[in-house]
Amino acid sequence: MKHLFRTSTNNIFSRIKFPAVLFLLFPFISISQQDSVVQAFRDKAIPYIDLGGNTTPFTFMFNDSLGERTRLEYRNNVRAIFGVGFAYKWFSLRVAANLPTHLEPVTTSGKTTYRDIVLEFKIRRLFFDAGVHNYKGFFIKNAYNWDTTLNNSTPNLILPRINTLSLSLNNWWFSNPNIDMSALKGKRAMYLEKQTSFFLKSMVNFQGVSNDGGPLIPEVKQNTGFPITAATTLSSLDLGVLPGLLYVNRFMKHWQYSAMVSAGPVFQSQFFFTDGLRKNTPGLAGRYDLRVYVGYNVPKWFLIFTSEFENKSISFKELNYRQTIYIVKLVTGIRFGVDK
Repeated sequence: MKHLFRTSTNNIFSRIKFPAVLFLLFPFISISQQDSVVQAFRDKAIPYIDLGGNTTPFTFMFNDSLGERTRLEYRNNVRAIFGVGFAYKWFSLRVAANLPTHLEPVTTSGKTTYRDIVLEFKIRRLFFDAGVHNYKGFFIKNAYNWDTTLNNSTPNLILPRINTLSLSLNNWWFSNPNIDMSALKGKRAMYLEKQTSFFLKSMVNFQGVSNDGGPLIPEVKQNTGFPITAATTLSSLDLGVLPGLLYVNRFMKHWQYSAMVSAGPVFQSQFFFTDGLRKNTPGLAGRYDLRVYVGYNVPKWFLIFTSEFENKSISFKELNYRQTIYIVKLVTGIRFGVDK
């Protein structure tokens, strides 16, 4: 993981940190939320558990040495994640652990280790989250099509040293003052009626992929005319504002569902590193993300399905890197001190 930081520290952060702080502290107006719209339970003790999984596949697209367009699909071997959490007033804590069993056999898809940390907080009408997502251990799907050491019974090329890293700080500003992220997610509050909103998602994000000194793309697929295809590290520092739309409603009295989608371009400072060559170029990249929350939610307890999808990319002239972060969870909990 140290290779991911090596190409993006010092001068780039010193240039961007001041505008980034101003960018994230987008001016806002404090307007109180209507009590008739949201039923809040922040003064109640709320223990909960969740079970789910994360997957972070990525692809490389480039022209190989024969001039043919090549797409390499890298996958992580998914493991279920069990979490235990507790919320009360301003305090919220969740501890999670990976379950030992992988979704696919480790003999054909290898092992993946996960490190996910997310901190969420709200300042008036701005909702912030800060996240760290680090995954190590990937495989190239169906590499037997071009790697003669593989076959139908062992079709994937296992790359245990490849790791991806994402460090992000995001905030959301909603035009509708009745929108509250905790009510959208349904654990600490719930909506009583339909609401819609336009929003702006501001972001500062570092992302990258590294092979701990080895090439990211196997030598047999590299294009000798493009040094970037022999890179050991790709990374970028992103800054952008994405417009989006949100909808939340209830049906059959006790069911709540909500969705929010945003999309747009971000500015990038892009890096790649290979033996004896380090390159930094400015660029643009597209971003889009989608969040959906659906569940049964009554004052005493809740059962909520959470689905979050985020797309990230780094586009060089000779090579395109695209990664998705997809998180699904089933969350259930109770609220102590609620009469009915």
